[in-house]
Amino acid sequence: MLLTTAFLWATVAQAHYRFPKLIIDGQTEAAEWTSIRQTKNYQTNSGVTSVTSADMRCFQNKAGTGIATVVAGSVLGFAAAASVSHFGPVQFYMAKVPGSADINTWEASGNVWFKAGSISAVQGNDPLTSDEKTWPAYKKTSVEFTVPKNVPSGKYLIRVESIALHQAQSVGGAQIYLSCAQVEVTGGGNGTPGPLVAFPGAYSPNDPGLIWSYYPIATSYKAPGPDVWTG
Repeated sequence: MLLTTAFLWATVAQAHYRFPKLIIDGQTEAAEWTSIRQTKNYQTNSGVTSVTSADMRCFQNKAGTGIATVVAGSVLGFAAAASVSHFGPVQFYMAKVPGSADINTWEASGNVWFKAGSISAVQGNDPLTSDEKTWPAYKKTSVEFTVPKNVPSGKYLIRVESIALHQAQSVGGAQIYLSCAQVEVTGGGNGTPGPLVAFPGAYSPNDPGLIWSYYPIATSYKAPGPDVWTG
């Protein structure tokens, strides 16, 4: 029994993941936590389960140290260690760092985040499934989005989140795997991103997008949070 229990716990741990590297122009950063703030799950790969926790912001373990340069309108990716091993949506948020703030220590609290991308459920499958047919990001080793071309140039935190729904049959069961990259966006435009939301605050534990029904089987799904700002 002890061996069986140990095996099950090991299996669960292996199923968790984190996002420690950026992918810029198709090139993955050589080392973890280069331009991504190290997260509290850097050793355990565990997720955030309380959407009212301050960990929903960046889940960071320490301040940032590096900044990546990204061109507005280009594709930016996050490498997963080892893969997105739970089904659910993957979303991307951006927050512009004030000119007077240090990007390495800026907390990004309050209504400063806008949704810049989302990889959600493929609708039209009736019912929806809990595999790759419905969830395009499921089992991928990296996820990506296009930085809005009209976003103003400047320094940003870019937050990736993967909402794992495999144990989300009841409130509080969703697991959120997230991290924040530090980037400088160049070649931007004069758009006004929005709506702006806060983490924590953007999600409620009772949001339908944080709950998954195996029975009755779900026939539709909408990810939590605001609409994507495309610029």
